[in-house]
Amino acid sequence: MKKILFPTDFSESANNAFIYALHLADTFRMEIITLHVYEFPILDSNYIEVPLYQAEVYESLELSSFENYKSQIPVLRQLASANGMEHIPISNVLREGDLVDNIASIVRDEPIGYVIMGTQGASGFNAFFFGTTTADVMTGTNAFVIGVPEESKYEPIRKIGFATAYNPDDKTALAKLIPIAQTLGAVIECLHVQLPGEPSDAAQIADWKQAFAQSNINFHTIESASVEESIIDFTEVHKIQLFALLNHKHGFWEGLFHTSLTKKLAFHLKVPLLALHEG
Repeated sequence: MKKILFPTDFSESANNAFIYALHLADTFRMEIITLHVYEFPILDSNYIEVPLYQAEVYESLELSSFENYKSQIPVLRQLASANGMEHIPISNVLREGDLVDNIASIVRDEPIGYVIMGTQGASGFNAFFFGTTTADVMTGTNAFVIGVPEESKYEPIRKIGFATAYNPDDKTALAKLIPIAQTLGAVIECLHVQLPGEPSDAAQIADWKQAFAQSNINFHTIESASVEESIIDFTEVHKIQLFALLNHKHGFWEGLFHTSLTKKLAFHLKVPLLALHEG
């Protein structure tokens, strides 16, 4: 059985995303693995004269992390019960080390279908989606990744947005998105933002429409100088509940999200963002 990996710091933002994880686990008939990670501090050797003291600090932190973890697990189970999801199989993992490294390790070792995380404000969203190390994980795993903004409240997903440049990789990604949409009972609203000076390729668009004629997909083209602002507006106008992007390799996230206009997507997109993988 496929599983959903749910990394959490037990914050309100994370608990909000947990509700999404529960509903998707129910829809896709998956189990959930919750993951809480803590890190030992790097202690200044100038202030530590004996290794025993360092060991005591680490032991104290490990015990404190475990006690906090142990006290928060019932909270997650209460959330599941309150949302009618107490039947979802849930296992819990506590690990020490780097969060991203631990996510990558579990994705390699377990049949993870999705990684679902809460994002807390612009800084949290950037730290998760646009950090270099996280981008490495996203491009190095076969799991789909969903980031759930703090202000996004769960509702059944009936419309999925998908941004495309009408290239072969996007066509492959769209083919992967179709069974997800079918399971959710959702229509895909496929968006192409035509930049100024970019030639319109009617033949290519017609080819896509023919290739996906049997699927529940609507195709849209918007002429705009800003892909990011167009995505935000499109999501609001069409009442999109989940927006999907192809997670290109070779530094796609870093390159795409370096400009100030693109970062507006992190600030203003209020629906969960699904990163589809290549390959």
